[in-house]
Amino acid sequence: MPLIAIEEHWIMPDVTSGLRAVLQPDESLAFNEMGDNQERLEDLGAGRIAAMDAQGIDVSVLALTPPGVQPLPPREALALSRAANDMAAAAVARHPTRFRSLSTLPMSSPKDVGGELERAAGMGHVGTMVYGRSGDLFLDDPAYDDFFCAASELGQPVFIHPQLPSTAVRDASFRGFDRMTDLALATFGWGWHLDAAIAVLRLMLRGTFDRHPDLQVVLGHWGEMLLFWLDRADSLSRIAGLERSISDYVRSNSYITTSGMLNPAFLQHALSVTSVDRLIFSTDYPFQQPTREEIDAFLKHFSSDAERKQFSSANAASLYGIAV
Repeated sequence: MPLIAIEEHWIMPDVTSGLRAVLQPDESLAFNEMGDNQERLEDLGAGRIAAMDAQGIDVSVLALTPPGVQPLPPREALALSRAANDMAAAAVARHPTRFRSLSTLPMSSPKDVGGELERAAGMGHVGTMVYGRSGDLFLDDPAYDDFFCAASELGQPVFIHPQLPSTAVRDASFRGFDRMTDLALATFGWGWHLDAAIAVLRLMLRGTFDRHPDLQVVLGHWGEMLLFWLDRADSLSRIAGLERSISDYVRSNSYITTSGMLNPAFLQHALSVTSVDRLIFSTDYPFQQPTREEIDAFLKHFSSDAERKQFSSANAASLYGIAV
């Protein structure tokens, strides 16, 4: 049974240099430098493919690692987005049976986002990865509506990845411990996932999916908390005057991926609030590296071979247009 992983990170040195050069570098860059992460992130060839083979992964969908280029000034973000998209496309061309890629977009320059999305789609990128905020500009700001229109029309799914909460939010809620505990609390321990969930909720409340009903977004980490709070979130629909419930937007416009969190309890809950055709496998490489044995054990929790196939490859193949 083929296995497609859709959130497999990479980085290029010029992006790392650009992110390090800003006035206040994103502290989550520290995770890229832990252990052998940097080496793995920069490898778009034999080493990565060997890791895929060891895990039993047939196709990896590459995505630039957080925080992408969103913290960068507009001109630099555009130049590095284009360079990253060119490099990822070249990696796919070298290994067409093993790689696909999500584009990187200059979200700090809203006027350039649609054009780069279209250029990247023309090069073969199967979707894009963005974050919920660029500076003080939220993803649901009207400045980005042309982007979502283009993504819908081009059939480019939008992966909304977590990022560090804003400085104001971090100062209010995610500080008071030692530096690394502060960072962990603001990132993988809690803040990342809350930030991504709020970004998606804001898109729903802004009517983005009513204006663009064919738009599809992808959420990692089992839906970034949202799946576990739908009973309460659904009350927002009535107050905001939405055409549909929050749950319906989740079931109709959202795909959910595991990000290496192979917890059968999360699977059972996800199946209780959405359908198996909305669930997709990913490992969040290199930050999570589940073994082939762990992956195989998790797949046994699906009730049928048909469900296992949907999760492991068919859903990703359909969403991203990948031949398997």
